[in-house]
Amino acid sequence: MAVFESSDTAIRIFTDLFSILLKDETFTERMREAGITLHLIQTKPDLELYVTPDGVHQGAPEKPAAIRIKMSCDTAHSLWLGRLLMPVALATGKVRIKGSVARVLEFVPLLQPAFDRYPEIARGAGLPV
Repeated sequence: MAVFESSDTAIRIFTDLFSILLKDETFTERMREAGITLHLIQTKPDLELYVTPDGVHQGAPEKPAAIRIKMSCDTAHSLWLGRLLMPVALATGKVRIKGSVARVLEFVPLLQPAFDRYPEIARGAGLPV
């Protein structure tokens, strides 16, 4: 059984998650300095988010993002809960990344506050944690 009952629920949760990060000036400044933008494509249910230092936008970006990540919503849920590690997800093909490896490596440590908050966000939405 899928974790997310609808695209609307998944969009709300992942928009909230990235919005938390964007409230951190250090996070947004480092995104700007490194020229990082993120195109997140998730399936089952389907959603696309475009994350820039200026906000989280629904849908595909007008120009290619620096980093594109594609995975199922269930995989994203497992990653954010810390039950699935990114190297394992990449090695098994559960996550596909397109973009500069250096930028991806720069970006991952910046996500720690989101990893810390995701269980609370998921629990608040009635998702299993």
